[in-house]
Amino acid sequence: MFMPEAFVLFKTQPAHERDVYLSLTNHESVTEVHALYGEFDLLARISADDSSTLTKMLMAQFRQIEGVKDTQTLIAVEY
Repeated sequence: MFMPEAFVLFKTQPAHERDVYLSLTNHESVTEVHALYGEFDLLARISADDSSTLTKMLMAQFRQIEGVKDTQTLIAVEY
């Protein structure tokens, strides 16, 4: 069965990279977190039981993490 997933790129406020990283690693729906060099600071892989839950998490939880300045979300689809 396909579980909805998203890859989220995060831009953080200066000096908040580690705090956001730790917040993401402590979230039960985050399966991977990577620190990046370049335009974005972090990449997280997020899984949920269904699309509705994934959408709610993306809108209500991850964008609200203190220190997050901007996000770009890529929703994975079954191919």
